[in-house]
Amino acid sequence: MDVIGDFLTRIRNASMARHKVLEVPSSNMRKAITKILFDQGYILNYKFDESEDVNRTIKIALKYNPATKQPVIKGIKRVSRPGLRKYSSSTEMPRVLNGLGVAIVSTSHGVITDKEARRQNVGGEVICYVY
Repeated sequence: MDVIGDFLTRIRNASMARHKVLEVPSSNMRKAITKILFDQGYILNYKFDESEDVNRTIKIALKYNPATKQPVIKGIKRVSRPGLRKYSSSTEMPRVLNGLGVAIVSTSHGVITDKEARRQNVGGEVICYVY
């Protein structure tokens, strides 16, 4: 089962259904992706529920355009999947919508954006595109 694909699909479905808050199971990769989405301005806020029990969750407040009530996340697409991994070097890092979107990349320096990967001159697995 693809847990990252499931996470991205939950975000996509919740934003299309105009939900304000989304609750998903937690993992280290999901936490890193959530932090990047917040830093890039695609979500309003997030909270990691680190209780002692087994069911650790992430609460994500989705962001909408106040004038048009449209979701800020227009598209979120899984690129590298368990059946077909996609890797990219720093020189061949993909640009999403000619720089308007963000590619999230898993590198040896952690999970970072495509712009940060180019700046640090590292390559890695392209996880998803967000625009």
